[in-house]
Amino acid sequence: MNQASPETFRAFEAATGKPIEPDYSSSTLEDVERACAAAEGAFDTYRELPADKRASFLEAIGDEIMAIGDDLLERAHKESGLPMARLTGERGRTVGQLKLFAEVVREERWRGVRIDPALPDREPAPRPDLRLRMIPLGPVAIFGASNFPLAFSTAGGDTASALAAGCPVVIKGHPAHPGTDTMVFEAMKRAASKTGMPDGVVNHLTGASNEIGGALVQNPHIAAVGFTGSRGGGLALQRLAQQRDVPIPVYAEMSSVNPVVLMPDALAADAEKLGKGFVSSLVMGAGQFCTNPGLILAIDGDDLRTFEAAAAEALKGQKAQTMLTTDIAKSYSEGAKRLSGAPGIEELARGEAGDGVTCDAARLFAASGAAVKDHPELLEEVFGASSLIVRCADMDELRDLLRDLEGQLTATLYMKDGDAEEAATLVPILERTSGRILVNGWPTGVEVAHAMVHGGPYPATTDARTTSVGTLAIDRFLRPVSYQALPERLLPAELRDDSSAPRMVDGKPA
Repeated sequence: MNQASPETFRAFEAATGKPIEPDYSSSTLEDVERACAAAEGAFDTYRELPADKRASFLEAIGDEIMAIGDDLLERAHKESGLPMARLTGERGRTVGQLKLFAEVVREERWRGVRIDPALPDREPAPRPDLRLRMIPLGPVAIFGASNFPLAFSTAGGDTASALAAGCPVVIKGHPAHPGTDTMVFEAMKRAASKTGMPDGVVNHLTGASNEIGGALVQNPHIAAVGFTGSRGGGLALQRLAQQRDVPIPVYAEMSSVNPVVLMPDALAADAEKLGKGFVSSLVMGAGQFCTNPGLILAIDGDDLRTFEAAAAEALKGQKAQTMLTTDIAKSYSEGAKRLSGAPGIEELARGEAGDGVTCDAARLFAASGAAVKDHPELLEEVFGASSLIVRCADMDELRDLLRDLEGQLTATLYMKDGDAEEAATLVPILERTSGRILVNGWPTGVEVAHAMVHGGPYPATTDARTTSVGTLAIDRFLRPVSYQALPERLLPAELRDDSSAPRMVDGKPA
């Protein structure tokens, strides 16, 4: 990041590499301390607000984001290079997930109320009155993502779920889109003011310094971390969090090649159609999706070669798109070159070159299952529009390769009815390696919904029990507290007998 002075920096236009005004101040270590102290100061007040008041705050953030209008989209387009149509949809997703979490907050099921009434006459020992609820962890550090400047950044899913849980946030904006971040954060502050939130419920840090991010994670007021980005970045934050006197959880989404298995009958029936559909998913957003289909596995034969030919032909007509930053474009180019020169690799096709400084052509490679077995580094993620087809000798080799894969965000099966018996043997394998299993659909669409999981075993994420998308994301920022034999007047409101909060009594819904 080119800095105008030691204290300021600018964004760069993704398509041209030219700096964009204005200058932005880089946060200091003193700013980190002030922001974290402000979040801590807001915590006890914010966490005890009535559910409806907290929900209204989330809805107000969405309203204020929409009120910015097209200025927000235009700035995000300059800073990220993402098309206006994509950003319009992303803004809708951002606002939609804020409103969805508002609904979750109002329903109050997140409180997890459980009551086991006292059994004074139970033999051989009486049972005391036990009541449980979930409470927020504390202030949360959120790191904005480069590839989703709205939906995974300042007011994105991590922020929405943390605020829904009752946790103030300290947001470290991504240095590639400070203008977008600042506009969204100002909208959040307006929403906080209009809904009467405590000072310090939302806080914002800027700049490219890793020192600032490290200080944020290690600040004693921070109780958890949300991160979407590279494996190196996520693991660095996790190490810092574990080195603290009081370690904290880091919920990092990091890397995934998202394997797609093409079953024999599906290939025989739809090889050409599947090849074209695959390329459409591969190049979406210049391949800069967490769920980009970076790995195809199938039994070698004429049907797979038909798929490869159709995919190669479709890829050749794809013009290189603007990538998010020069660093991401450089990393993609290096990764693609590494694959093209690797043993046992065949380059099937390369897309058209692009005009921008951050453009590089899409690429499609192929290798035998044996070559991949001998060189597992071929399965490492190349973040961008690059994918590898693995030509497996038979289903046994395909199953073995799936078992050897690292943890993934997604795994996909393309199948017909005749493939069902064989596919059933793969599902248990995919369950162990993936957070989301799809049938007959490319993985690049992630629905924000109650049943969605956008997570998976390491290194897809640092905690396979969690998701960063969907309403279960709130669980990351809550912890259980049990209250034994407390008199009614000391119990939290939702645990009292006259509360209408959803609850389990003796293990059954009441």
